[in-house]
Amino acid sequence: MTSPDDTMIASTVSDLGHFRASYQKRGGFIPTDSPIPGTFQALVQLLDASSRSLIGPAQPRLLVIPIHDDNGVVAGGFWGATMFEWLHVGLLFVPESLRSQGVGSALMAAAEAEARKRGCRGAHVDTFSFQAAPFYRKLGYTLFGTLEDYPPGHCQLYFCKRFEPRPVPGR
Repeated sequence: MTSPDDTMIASTVSDLGHFRASYQKRGGFIPTDSPIPGTFQALVQLLDASSRSLIGPAQPRLLVIPIHDDNGVVAGGFWGATMFEWLHVGLLFVPESLRSQGVGSALMAAAEAEARKRGCRGAHVDTFSFQAAPFYRKLGYTLFGTLEDYPPGHCQLYFCKRFEPRPVPGR
């Protein structure tokens, strides 16, 4: 006796077989480093649509704090985004001439303050073992993952920091 689940599985396997045959006729899966414009956006939309019922819409909001030199040229700064009540630190660069003066800590404090205003519960960042691990630890970030030999001979380190809960008025 065939159950509805068996019928659905057979149908899915059959559909997958038709997909493979059709796709192979069109050249198969072809890797590229120069996709047609809109490919990334299309993939993001597809992924968002498939998980929206579980987590809501993915709506990243940029958070950028540039440092300009005397000529107005970007010389460093912070680039990140808030999404799902978390701040993702994408890039942080302090020019050599401004290092060891608290500029990086000030940039992070400003970004974290804005993230809190946006309702974030914490922040996460990845860095290489030869870069800013001591800096993030000093700011209260905790290591939660390591990818060995990326780049070869080094590690990619993943840090996070939970923000203190906001006080609820009247409590």
